[in-house]
Amino acid sequence: MYQKSRAWIELNMDNLSHNVNQIKKNLSPGCKLMPAVKANAYGHGMIPISKALAKMGITDFCVASATEGAMLRKAGIEGQILVLGYTHPKAFPQLARYDLTQTVVDACYAGILAGYGKPIKVHVSVDTGMRRLGERSDHLSSILSIWNYKTLSITGLFSHLCVADSADPLDVQFTLMQFQRFDAIVDALHQKGVGGFHTHIQSSYGFLNYPEYTYDYIRPGIVLYGCQSQPELCPRLELSLRPVLSLKSRLETIKWLLPGESAGYGLTYTADRPLMIGAVSIGYADGIPRSLSGKGYVLIHGKKAPIIGRICMDQLLCDVTEIPDAAPMDEVVLIGTSCSDKQEQCGRKEMIRVEDLAALCGTISNEILSCLGSRPPRVILSP
Repeated sequence: MYQKSRAWIELNMDNLSHNVNQIKKNLSPGCKLMPAVKANAYGHGMIPISKALAKMGITDFCVASATEGAMLRKAGIEGQILVLGYTHPKAFPQLARYDLTQTVVDACYAGILAGYGKPIKVHVSVDTGMRRLGERSDHLSSILSIWNYKTLSITGLFSHLCVADSADPLDVQFTLMQFQRFDAIVDALHQKGVGGFHTHIQSSYGFLNYPEYTYDYIRPGIVLYGCQSQPELCPRLELSLRPVLSLKSRLETIKWLLPGESAGYGLTYTADRPLMIGAVSIGYADGIPRSLSGKGYVLIHGKKAPIIGRICMDQLLCDVTEIPDAAPMDEVVLIGTSCSDKQEQCGRKEMIRVEDLAALCGTISNEILSCLGSRPPRVILSP
């Protein structure tokens, strides 16, 4: 089947390698990457991204569920796979079968895991202020009790930062307090004679804004894919990152919309002059947010074509009046770069960043990417 017939995602693995190297150059000695490939690698495609990372020498990965971990194992991914979220006791056999490392979400859950009766690798989660998962950092005795379970092989201790992306003084103060709480627990465990575990607390912005803190792993997510969560963020550590993902589609039809005529569901768009409109073969079932209806634009031949009317499940409409050479089957760019032949000759390109879409939708890039559907095939670009 021709993968670029309707709508597709292009993955630039050279850019992924570039981003990995940019991160590695700024790591402290001994610190390793544990990339977050959960949520289908933020919409990029968990299997192709993980395979590419493995070829780059990455041996540790983060996922959200045991099911995601099992998918990686079935695809031939080796090394440590940490399940960051909760796993139901009925799925514990999956942890053992696929050699997954499970997060201990609190001391009570540690007892449930131990009750399975078979060895399970785990990382202990410590709640340093997010109040989500983990045993509270001021519950030292409860944290220590987890080491009493002989069937739990504890290989890691970690936490998660809440506001590491913010430069607000109060948020910075809170983040520093989280680091202090985590370090205090690590020191307390060592003083009690407990060791042999790896530590990690920084994901993308914990690393970019607080590179002076050093642990055994960092868990890069959005930064790995060459994006920022929000365009206005200005991290302390500036890396030269390149987007890995492009989202493209095709023009299906082009037709006139006469003055006074309306288009699309709900007839929410009415032309005030003669327009040429194009139907594009991509919609909200492919991950294009419906909230983009009547906002933003797509790129055709390096030119902007405003989105008009409501985005449908499988299509959207755009105004191609200012692109007279647009024709059915032409490539349409929704995320990525586009240029005309003339622009290509002079090296100029138009670009739509995922950050731009997120700003129009009032959300973050992470959500836009992770909501990209499974319908568009992932196409790996050849060097």
